[in-house]
Amino acid sequence: MATDVAESAGPAEATAGTADAPRVTTELAVTGMTCGTCAARIQRRLGRLPGVEASVNYASGRARVTHPPEQDPDELVAAVTAIGFGASPVAPLVPASVPSPRPSSERAATPRATPDADAPDPELAELRHRALVCLALTIPVVAVAMNPDWQFRYWQWFSLVLTAPVVVWGGWRFHLAAAKNLRHLAATMDTLVSVGTLAAFGWSLWTLFFGGAGLGGMRHGLYLLPQPDQFDGARTIYLETAAAITTAALLGRWIERRGRRRALGVSAALMAPPAAEARVVVGDRELPVPVEGVQPGDRIAVAAGEPFPLDGRVVEGRSSIDAGAMTGESTPVDVEPGDEVLAGTRNETARVVVETTRAAADTQWARMARRVEEAQAGKTAIQRLADRISAWFVPVVILVAVNTLLFWGVAGAGWGFAIAAGMAVLVVACPCALGLATPTALAVATGRGAQLGILLRGPEVLESSRRVDTIVLDKTGTVTTGRMTLRAVHTTREVGREEVLARVGALEAELEHPVARAIAAAARDELPPRTAEVRDVTALDGLGVAGTVDGVRVLAGRRRLIDEQDVAVPAELARALDAAASHGATTVLAAWDDGSGAMVARAVLEVADGVREGSAEAVAEMKARGLRPVLLTGDNPAAAAAVAAEVGIAADDVVAEVLPTEKADEVRRLQEQGATVAMVGDGVNDAAALAQADLGVAMGTGTAMAIEAGDVTLVRDDLRAVPVALRLARRTLGTIRGNLFWAFAYNVAALPLAVGGLLNPMIAGVTMALSSVFVVGNSLRLRRFRT
Repeated sequence: MATDVAESAGPAEATAGTADAPRVTTELAVTGMTCGTCAARIQRRLGRLPGVEASVNYASGRARVTHPPEQDPDELVAAVTAIGFGASPVAPLVPASVPSPRPSSERAATPRATPDADAPDPELAELRHRALVCLALTIPVVAVAMNPDWQFRYWQWFSLVLTAPVVVWGGWRFHLAAAKNLRHLAATMDTLVSVGTLAAFGWSLWTLFFGGAGLGGMRHGLYLLPQPDQFDGARTIYLETAAAITTAALLGRWIERRGRRRALGVSAALMAPPAAEARVVVGDRELPVPVEGVQPGDRIAVAAGEPFPLDGRVVEGRSSIDAGAMTGESTPVDVEPGDEVLAGTRNETARVVVETTRAAADTQWARMARRVEEAQAGKTAIQRLADRISAWFVPVVILVAVNTLLFWGVAGAGWGFAIAAGMAVLVVACPCALGLATPTALAVATGRGAQLGILLRGPEVLESSRRVDTIVLDKTGTVTTGRMTLRAVHTTREVGREEVLARVGALEAELEHPVARAIAAAARDELPPRTAEVRDVTALDGLGVAGTVDGVRVLAGRRRLIDEQDVAVPAELARALDAAASHGATTVLAAWDDGSGAMVARAVLEVADGVREGSAEAVAEMKARGLRPVLLTGDNPAAAAAVAAEVGIAADDVVAEVLPTEKADEVRRLQEQGATVAMVGDGVNDAAALAQADLGVAMGTGTAMAIEAGDVTLVRDDLRAVPVALRLARRTLGTIRGNLFWAFAYNVAALPLAVGGLLNPMIAGVTMALSSVFVVGNSLRLRRFRT
C-alpha cells in the first residue's frame, strides 16, 4: 500500500515498522480541497516533514500520515493549514484494542473516520442552491446570445444584470480559492475557472463601458469557434461565456460531490456500527452495556429484528438470521445452540442468547470496517503518476494560456479573439477529473465488495489480480470444511444404516474425538430423537471405544482393535476398508454381540474431512477463466488425491505432505517457473505462503495471522467468492484505467483545439464539467457488479 497503516484506539495509530524506527499513523480530515491538484499539494507539503509519508484522498477528504511517534499531530495540522487548507485529527472508526468504557456523551462526540452517508451535507446543499440559481440566471443569457432575432435594444445590459451575480456570487468559491492559492504561489483548477470567468467578464465590462458593445441595437451571434471581427473585439461581449463557465463548474462540482457521497455511501453504511449497546444477561436481568464494555464470554440477549452487536455463539434459542450484510448471502440462515453468529447480521424470528467470542474491536465487522478504510486510502501506481502530472499541469496551462493570448494578439487576429482563445485554454485544461478517477472507483468497489463478503486490502490488489494465472488452494479449512464428517456407511446384508448409526452413534456421543463427533452428529441428523441407554463406556487407548447400548455390547474402532478382539471381518467389509484407505478416509469398524455372546463385524463407517459446498463449482469457474488451480496440503497423498478428484483439480496439480514451513517454498517454486500466484488459505501455517504469493486470499473465518497476511479477505466460507473477488478487482482496475484514459484524452485532445482558437470558451466550460461527471458516473457503475 501507499501507506502501511496499522490500527489503534486513538487518532494516532501504531504502525508496523523496523525495530529501530517505530512508526505511527495519524488520520486527518482535510477541508478546502477542490480537485486532485489540491490533494497533491497537501501530500507534497506533508511529505517534506522529517520522517513523514502521506497519502491524501481527495474523494474522501482524508489524509493518512505515517510519522515518528514523537511527532505531535498538531505539527501535521499546522503544515496543512499553512498552505491554505483546514485539517483536524480524526479517530479511526474502529480501534484495534478495546478502550476503557467512556460516558455516552464522550462516545457520541468522538469523530468518525468515515462520514455518515445519510447525514445532511451543508456544502452539498449550498452547492445545489448556487448551481440552480445560477442555472436559472444563465439560461436566458445564453438563449439571447445564441439568437440574434431575440436581441432587443440594449439586450446586452440585460445580460450584464443577470451575469454579474452568477460570476460574483455563484463563482465566489472559485475566486476565494484562487486568491488563497495565489498567496501561497500555487494554482489549482479553481484558479483556471476563476481567471477564465473573470477574464471573460472583465473584457465584457470594458467593451460595454469603453468600447462599442454598449450601444443600442448592437447584435452578435454565438459561434462554436471564436472569430476575429472588424472592431478588434471592442463590440464583442463574453457574458454568456462567463455565466456558462461558472454555472457549468458549479453544476459539475455539485454532481461530482453528490456522486462521491453515493460512491462512499455503500462503504459508509457498511462501517456504521451494528449497535452502540448490548443487553448483557445477568441472572434473570438484561442490562444495557456499551459494546466496548462487553468482554468475550459475556452473554447477551438479542431480540427478533435486532442486529447482533458482537460475534458470538448461540447458547439459548433458535432463530433465522439475515447474514447478507456480512456475507452477501441472500437467503436467511437458521441458527441454534452451538452455531456461530457475526456482528452486523440481523436476528429475524426469535429471541436468542449469545455468548460473545470476540471483543468489539476484534469482531469480523470491525475487521471489515478497518480493511475498507485502509483500502480507500490508497492509490494505484497509475493514479500516483496522474497526481504527479496534475501537480505541474495547472502552472503549465496558465503559461500556455498567456502565450496563446499573446500569440493571437500580436498575430493580428484581434485581442478579443486572443482573449477568447486564452480563456478556452484555461477552462478546457482543468484536470479535475484526474483526481476523481481512482478514489471514486475504489470507494464504490470496496463498498460493493464488502456487501458481497469480499474485502480488498488496497489498490495494489487490483494491479496484482490482473496478472494472476495460478491459484494455490490450501486443502483443510479452505477446499474442505476442516471438520470430520461421515462420508459413507458400508454394512453387511443383515443390518441397515439406521441400526448402525443408532448403536455406534449413541456410543460415540460419549467421546470428544473428532471422528466420534462426526459419527454422533450424523446419527443426530438422520435419526428421529430417542434416548438410548448407554453404559460401561471405555476408550481403548486411541484404538476405539467399547460399551453397552440398550443392553447390547458394542465395539467401534480401528481394524487393529477388531483384530485384537478376534472378530472376523467379512470380505465385503474388508473390501470397503481397502477402498476407503485408497482415498485417504478414516475408517471405523463396528461390531456387536449377535445374541450368542460372540462379537460380529457389522459395518464400516467412512469418515473424512468434508469438501466445502461450492468448492467444485469454484474450481470449475477458475478453469473456465483460464486459471490453473493447484491443491497444496500437508495431508497424505491418498486423501489429497481424493479431494482433488472430487472438486476437479488435475492429479498433476496436487502437492501433498507439505510441511507448514514448506508451503511458502512451494509458492516460490511456482513463481520461479513463471507463474503469477494467488494463494488461498485460512490457518497460521498458511500465513507465510499468503505473504509470499503475488496475491494472498484469506478465508475470513481463519486465523488472525492469515487474515492479516492476505491481500483479499473472504468473509464467508465459500470458495466461490475467489473468482468473484478476482472479477471485481479486475473490473475495478479496468474502470480506473478507463477513467484516467478519458480524463487525459479529454485534455490532450481539447487543449490543442483551444490553443488553435478552434474552441469556444463556453463550450470548453461545459465539456470540462462533463468530464468530471463522466468519471463519477462511470465509477458508480460498479455498484451494479453481480456475482
